[in-house]
Amino acid sequence: MKISEFWAGVVAIVVVLGCESTAQKKLDRSANAMRNCAQEQVLSPQQETALRQEIDADEKIQKIDALIRAKVRAGFNGNVLVAQRGVVLYKKAFGYAHFEKKDSLRENSKFQLASLSKTFTAVATLKLIEAGKVKLTDSVQRFIPDFPYHGIMVSDLLSHRSGLPNYAYAFDDSMKVNFYKREKPYPDNATILRWFATVNPRIRPYNVPGRHFSYSNTNYMVLAAIIERASGMTYEQFLRRNIFDPLGMHDTWVASTRNDSINMNRTAGYQWNRRLPKDYYDDVVGDKGIYSTVGDLFKWYRALNGDCLLRKTLLAEAFLPRSFERKGTRNYGYGFRMHVNNQNQPEYIYHTGWWKGYNSIFWFSPKDDFVIILLGNRYNKGVYQIKELLEILHGHPSQAEPETGEVDV
Repeated sequence: MKISEFWAGVVAIVVVLGCESTAQKKLDRSANAMRNCAQEQVLSPQQETALRQEIDADEKIQKIDALIRAKVRAGFNGNVLVAQRGVVLYKKAFGYAHFEKKDSLRENSKFQLASLSKTFTAVATLKLIEAGKVKLTDSVQRFIPDFPYHGIMVSDLLSHRSGLPNYAYAFDDSMKVNFYKREKPYPDNATILRWFATVNPRIRPYNVPGRHFSYSNTNYMVLAAIIERASGMTYEQFLRRNIFDPLGMHDTWVASTRNDSINMNRTAGYQWNRRLPKDYYDDVVGDKGIYSTVGDLFKWYRALNGDCLLRKTLLAEAFLPRSFERKGTRNYGYGFRMHVNNQNQPEYIYHTGWWKGYNSIFWFSPKDDFVIILLGNRYNKGVYQIKELLEILHGHPSQAEPETGEVDV
């Protein structure tokens, strides 16, 4: 090797390390700013007293309680939090964490969020974009060179416009059997990526990237892998350092964690009263896999609505409708669903989820500053029926309803 080539290599390494150091400093500064911003969102006792009178809290609480208890009589088993203007109007737990034990749910019980987890994956990706480690226009191959599908950008993954097939249905049983013999019994993200790398794309056709919206959990599984490769951390480590800890979300964990704290107040998922066993794809994360509480999700809402997470222009990208082939009130941005008005502006921002007995909804109004959070661990469609709650919080009739959650993980 020539001396000039040696020093060129040294310079290149120094530049890369310098860029990584700068990006990490940006992330650390952002985490500190988030911590301060999150603390500023907490109301003082005097502020809360004044706001409770202003929003007619007592009257709303009675009406909300009547609605939720009707859901419980109809089979809802889970936790609820409803808040407006920073005031928690309603926070209660109904039913069991484990039906066979008859142990009552607590307000800090942890639920599998299912596809609601995608909101965290999206914001984590945008934080890496803000730090300069990832670009919206980056190809998947920049981070995963042997990924067989080409022409897919990070923005396509975020907006479900990649055309990728859903990994849960894309591979036949022989693939699972062959990998089972060589690896651990439950695949993780790295396993699924190896599956994709071994399958010829010509045999498994997919839609042209960017052509149209098509909800696929593969997009967010791949994004979780990109987060790991771009940051040098595990998916959970990155979320904990850059989102969970700064916001004080200490009861929020990822299914892949080895920390036993995830099991404290952890619930189990049920179909009717039948407990569902660990699923084959439970260890695949990014599209699902986050366990949290209604209290921690309230902190998540305050950070989102309080502009704590990202610079305003970048967060606005997440709330920009990107499913534009067909006109309608429902749309999708980067990791968030939305209910849009006639001007195609989001009136409500939300996400639903369903996975093996768990179902969830996280719904908020940026304009009227309220949030509705329902987490259930026994599947019940009533979780998604919130129109009457909207009418209570608005003080007038509402026609808005979320997607049912049937298409979610």
